[in-house]
Amino acid sequence: MEILLGQLQHPLVLSLLAEHHQDMALHSPPESVHALDVSGLAAKEVTFWSVWQNNQQHVSFQAEQLAGCGALKELDLTHGEIKSMRTASQFLRQGVAQMLLNHIIAEARNRGYNKLSLETGSMAAFLPAKRLYEQFGFIECEPFADYKTDPYSVFMTLTL
Repeated sequence: MEILLGQLQHPLVLSLLAEHHQDMALHSPPESVHALDVSGLAAKEVTFWSVWQNNQQHVSFQAEQLAGCGALKELDLTHGEIKSMRTASQFLRQGVAQMLLNHIIAEARNRGYNKLSLETGSMAAFLPAKRLYEQFGFIECEPFADYKTDPYSVFMTLTL
């Protein structure tokens, strides 16, 4: 698998982001959905990555398959936020999220951030994501940046 910078306008990326928004809307009321749209992910303070699997050895598959995506938003010079982490359904439990999360954490450290935070849902559907973040050392915290306390949100942070 390969992590590429950008690719926001690729049709497979747009489809995965649409699926991400639909899933968030399925589990949270509109005011509690904090996923960025494409224009938000294209903002200058956001860096977006897509994860691709090249299947050239498998003639029956597309040459490339989108495995996932994620973004890092700079909140200030010392604090970043993980945004739009999503693994394509056919790649679940294959290490895509771990690979991308390692990449984002390394980038945050490289930028000199002291802290990396995120918001995820509080419902059962978000438990796998919450467990993943906990495995990487993220702990629950108070709302950060412009977030407010919300029963549908869990806020987590990692000191770098």
